[in-house]
Amino acid sequence: MIIAIDFDGTIVENRYPDIGKEIPFATETLRMLIHDGHQLILWTVREGKYLDEAVDWCFIHGVSFYAINKNYPEEKVHYQYGYYKKIYADYFIDDCNIGGLPDWGLIYHIVNQHVTLNNTCFYYNSIKPTIPKKLSWWKRLFI
Repeated sequence: MIIAIDFDGTIVENRYPDIGKEIPFATETLRMLIHDGHQLILWTVREGKYLDEAVDWCFIHGVSFYAINKNYPEEKVHYQYGYYKKIYADYFIDDCNIGGLPDWGLIYHIVNQHVTLNNTCFYYNSIKPTIPKKLSWWKRLFI
């Protein structure tokens, strides 16, 4: 599968133009996805030296991308109307998803099982044990 991944707020905490701390298990999960045969595309608004810093940071942490801000390495990026060309991917991992960024363990499960976030959350909610509500101190007096 082809997976497009944002950098700031997704792999690292959002401290743009600086590079924030790694979000727990982000690079470990990305390395596992690469090992599983997925093609990762770094999909970020970073440009120039800031983009180079992000790519270098990922490389130092063991993550190398199939392509950066393009669909394949040899593709020439054409800027039209000041926008990047659309990236085509099976999954987009971004902190600006509706509902925010899921846990990286959940992301790995979704990609490996080829399921949706909605189906995964429904499954986990259906098997989650119910914890009885704690009664307030005054209600306990009457039980």
